[in-house]
Amino acid sequence: MQRTDLVRRYGRVAAAASRPPQLLLVLGVYLFGVTVAAAGDASVDPRQVVLGAVPLATLAASIHYANEYADHETDALTDPTPFSGGSGALVETGVGRGFVRRLGYGTLGVGLLVAVAFWASGTVGAAALGVLVAATALGWQYSVGPLRLAWRGLGELTNAALGGLALPAYGAAVVGGSVPRVTLAAVPFALVVLLNLFATQWPDREADAAVGKQTLAVRWGPRRLRVAYAAVAALAGGLLLALHPVVLPTAVVLASLPAVPLVVWGWYGYTRRRVPWPTVTAMVVLVTLQFAAWVRAV
Repeated sequence: MQRTDLVRRYGRVAAAASRPPQLLLVLGVYLFGVTVAAAGDASVDPRQVVLGAVPLATLAASIHYANEYADHETDALTDPTPFSGGSGALVETGVGRGFVRRLGYGTLGVGLLVAVAFWASGTVGAAALGVLVAATALGWQYSVGPLRLAWRGLGELTNAALGGLALPAYGAAVVGGSVPRVTLAAVPFALVVLLNLFATQWPDREADAAVGKQTLAVRWGPRRLRVAYAAVAALAGGLLLALHPVVLPTAVVLASLPAVPLVVWGWYGYTRRRVPWPTVTAMVVLVTLQFAAWVRAV
């Protein structure tokens, strides 16, 4: 009975710390990149898309495990919201954080082996392998040494670059599309991802400060954060117009408009609201509606 309980505890940590909702979002943004590339006349092989997702999901899980390991102290000091903080599984179960570190190294090794094997067999090209390896290295350095970017005030930009730009770029590379064009098309979305990170890091600022993690929410005061939020939101809106119609079709620009009031609402409550759901919703609405518009353009 005790052995069964132990297996359940470790299994629960392994599942929760991989952060399944975020893995689904990772795969969704990857498919977003595939679809944008397809709208640019890239030839899409569904089998290739599915296989390209395998190392991506495995390596994304390894990054989540590394983040769970690095944020163990913060998670022990704060109550996570549905959108901020780690899974909390280590704190709840009492499992040592060395377990998620080993999971991180294990999934990292498997993911890299699969990625290299797919490249060697011609399943994915050199560009896709390069984007995936570079993004994985940056994702690990977000949490762990030697760079520990999230602890130096660079975590928000790093995460936005990974979630908003690298994932669509990888999707484009897997199907042989134009990586620069797809990356440029994703910039407005990446800026909203940055806003999402502003909002989700705010609830953890006190715990982060206590353990020495210098996020922007720790380093900057509420007024400066609100100004930065407004500036990034304005830049995202300006780029939607600037990239139209050469990079962003009219349908994609129009599909983005429902996210605007959510961004404004997010700014209105930013630094005053603990649960950052308006900004999170804005990010999800934007990528979902843009994805639907790109599907129609294929």
